Amino acid sequence: MAFSESEIQSVKQRFGIIGNSPLLNNAVRVAMQVAPTDMSVLITGESGSGKESFSKIIHHLSSRKHGQFIAINCGSIPEGTIDSELFGHEKGSFTGAHEARKGYFEVTNGGTIFLDEIGEMPLGTQARLLRVLENGEFIKVGSSKVQKTDVRVVAATNVNLMNKVEEGKFREDLYYRLSTVPIYVPPLRERGRDTDLLFRKFASDFAEKYRVKPITLTDEAREILIKYRFPGNIRQLKNLVEQMSVLSTEDKEISADKLLHYLPKENTLPALVRGASSVSGDSFSERDILYKVLFDMKKDVLDLKKIVLNLHHNQGKAGELVKDHPNLFEGVDSQSSAVTDEPVLLNIQPESQSHINGDSSHEEIQDIAHETEDDSLSIEKKEKELIMRALRKNNNKRKYAAQDLGISERTLYRKIKEYNLEE
Repeated sequence: MAFSESEIQSVKQRFGIIGNSPLLNNAVRVAMQVAPTDMSVLITGESGSGKESFSKIIHHLSSRKHGQFIAINCGSIPEGTIDSELFGHEKGSFTGAHEARKGYFEVTNGGTIFLDEIGEMPLGTQARLLRVLENGEFIKVGSSKVQKTDVRVVAATNVNLMNKVEEGKFREDLYYRLSTVPIYVPPLRERGRDTDLLFRKFASDFAEKYRVKPITLTDEAREILIKYRFPGNIRQLKNLVEQMSVLSTEDKEISADKLLHYLPKENTLPALVRGASSVSGDSFSERDILYKVLFDMKKDVLDLKKIVLNLHHNQGKAGELVKDHPNLFEGVDSQSSAVTDEPVLLNIQPESQSHINGDSSHEEIQDIAHETEDDSLSIEKKEKELIMRALRKNNNKRKYAAQDLGISERTLYRKIKEYNLEE
């Protein structure tokens, strides 16, 4: 089904979607095409890019538009209660269940459920969701009675679910069942001049809200704004405009220097975004490169320590270990780098050779193992330290700490809970 430009513009205006980039228009077009069907949809895109707006397009342009629409963030519901939230529970099914409760799939019968951050859903809940998608059936927590529901599921994620599948953290069958129709919502940095359109819209909104004159940009400042990466996407831009609208009390024209003062200097944090496919090589700062080098060096040291431990327990397999790890022995003295069964592999001094030959004490080997184990936690320690620094810098205001770290507030909250940083 082909839609005219005027039809697409009408839908964008109805659902508050601002911009004219080809990628954005294509996402809107796909949402309009799939809306009349009952197919499952997987919306992908970075945090803050506006994925929920597309789920509303799908619901309100479908035959379910008179049914209920519920948006659920899977990452914000504790693992112990998410089954009860989605599928309901019977009275006495667990501690605190003083009465029976209907879940979202029962309440939303005939409507649409939007499952945001689907990648955070526990594996057990994934199995229950798959049954709903395939058979329209679910069982309440603490019950044995099978119930029917007619709910359309629209899911969204800001991570690569195929990587989650390979790591064993997401069901492959559920992935293919959810992604019958994929919709890609582009990040702000891929939308060109849309950034300026959004800036002017937010400036007008906040001028009306705070009863001030709207801020404007000089030509030079506008080019800087458009080229900025905005790791927090539309959410970050909106916060930036609100901040400038309030703090720029006299001169409402924002120059390039003034804009640079408000833009965060560091917009990435490798310890928190490792594995994210959206971060390209040219976005790394000098600090990021330094961290990467340090992490790679630490990994090499850990590999060497593990080989030493293996040699201690498997002396006859030394030659095989050298063949398996050729890169780790580059630059070793040629007399000690030959592939033999002799354990003179690392050009170790005589007093250290005796450790490998089995003369070392059990306690010394245990020390090496303990040190290896401790080192494996160092990346998490660095991550924790950076979060603490960002919180201190921003007087424990999580919103601004998350901006400094280049992550969403939701992710920061989860990290704070994980590292027990709450006071």
